[in-house]
Amino acid sequence: MTPRRPRRPAAAAPGTPPASGKPPVARRPARAQPPPLTPAQLLPLRRWNTPTVANALERLSRRDPLELVNRDETRDFMPELGAMVGYAVTVVISGRDPRPRREHPDNFDLYRAYLASIPGPKIVVVQDLDRPHACGAFWGEVGAVNARALGCVGTITDGAVRDVAEMRAAGFKALARRLAVSHAHCWPLRWGVDVEVFGTKVRPGDLLHADAHGFIVIPADGQRRLLEAARFLDDAECDTVIAAGADGSGQSTAELLARMNAAAAAYAARARLVRPSPVFPPA
Repeated sequence: MTPRRPRRPAAAAPGTPPASGKPPVARRPARAQPPPLTPAQLLPLRRWNTPTVANALERLSRRDPLELVNRDETRDFMPELGAMVGYAVTVVISGRDPRPRREHPDNFDLYRAYLASIPGPKIVVVQDLDRPHACGAFWGEVGAVNARALGCVGTITDGAVRDVAEMRAAGFKALARRLAVSHAHCWPLRWGVDVEVFGTKVRPGDLLHADAHGFIVIPADGQRRLLEAARFLDDAECDTVIAAGADGSGQSTAELLARMNAAAAAYAARARLVRPSPVFPPA
């Protein structure tokens, strides 16, 4: 009899390291993570700009702020739409090479199915492999209208966009690197993966806040008390450091400086009342 060929092992899931033959190492159980915030809980965060959210996170989260904000400059092509907040859905694209579109003609259908499978509100985070010289626009009127229908409120792309007026009319916000005229060969290559845009790493499911200043990743340990902290710190600023400069007419320079120094100390004392959350520490 012809000997039977051994069965091929099942393919490992993406990102799974190859089997080493060693016994598995015991690992700590994953730390508890907060459940996603509901749309009703997220909506009030749109009333605050992203710097105000960053102020709150600097007090609430133990994460390094440099890991959470965009290091490269973004351009907000719809500043009149205000801030956007939502959970990241991610995609990697390229517009330089025509081969992916020919070799993987179903990718756009599969990418849209991925968008539809995730509850909203969502922000589509697009890593363009052609950066910083984006060859074409992944986003335009059609893409914005379709993504909006699937529960996406906007995009952060380090590539290009076009049809800005039409995207604005659809209520779809875009932070991008530049404008472009053509699609070129833009095509989704992979989705639901970790990406890096504007110098910042974003994972699928990360909570994001973005406006004309840029964007910030809101880590798990800063989510539940974020709105409360933003309101508290904004009130503290108005009562102390902003009031010190606004109400200084008729005072000498020495008096103004003394007033500002006292206000800064008062603000710092109030800000110290906002402490990092002990409930959901960062992983």
